[in-house]
Amino acid sequence: MLDYDAEADRYDETRGGVPRARAAAEAVLRLVPPGARTLLDLACGTGLVTERLTRPGLRVYGADAAPGMARRAVRRVPGGIVLADARRLPLADASVDAVSAVWLLHLVPFADAIVAEAARVLRPGGVLIVTVDKDAAHDVGSDIDAVLASHRSYETSTDRADRTAAHAAALGLEPAGATRFTGHGQGNTPRGTTEKLRRGYFASWFDGSPGTAAALAAELGTLPDQDRPRDDPEYRLVSYRRPVRRG
Repeated sequence: MLDYDAEADRYDETRGGVPRARAAAEAVLRLVPPGARTLLDLACGTGLVTERLTRPGLRVYGADAAPGMARRAVRRVPGGIVLADARRLPLADASVDAVSAVWLLHLVPFADAIVAEAARVLRPGGVLIVTVDKDAAHDVGSDIDAVLASHRSYETSTDRADRTAAHAAALGLEPAGATRFTGHGQGNTPRGTTEKLRRGYFASWFDGSPGTAAALAAELGTLPDQDRPRDDPEYRLVSYRRPVRRG
């Protein structure tokens, strides 16, 4: 897993910047119930998405476990950011109307614990909104993907849609909706993919040896248009609702 304190300084510029953040925020808001008053954005990073989760009557907060990220986020969402592990939130049970986790579950081996903690803090009628199948979304059928194909496996992906749905169902959460949004600026280039491979960005799906990584880097180096981005990915968001129990 990457060191997100170290990544904080360059995170926005390497992750699609404002266009991708705006698309993500608009997609999240499509799944937030009309009457929601509070939204907690988990793993909020630098707050680039969080600050765009704006709607009349909706109060937005962010939480991140990396101090470097949280320091940047608090500049964008003053008074609304907390340094916290997504598995141990400093919130009471049933205290918020919505929880979002964009580009989080694929990064960690404890996705089920994050879903459980989100379910704990949701009020009845509240929703959990998460991205699923994130790494798979980056396979857009390009020449880069053809090189990587035999080394890609999503069998153990912690944000697989079916696994996320099972975690939610076990906690009594019900499917509530889904949407998609474009990962602007995230289309891969051969040169950029080679650099990411060397830096360990693909640890969630690539389990090859250094020798295999070197061979793939050499093959990627033969592709044309080394700095031309291929198609942007389309990310998927799903939401799960805590039912309102009627006596």
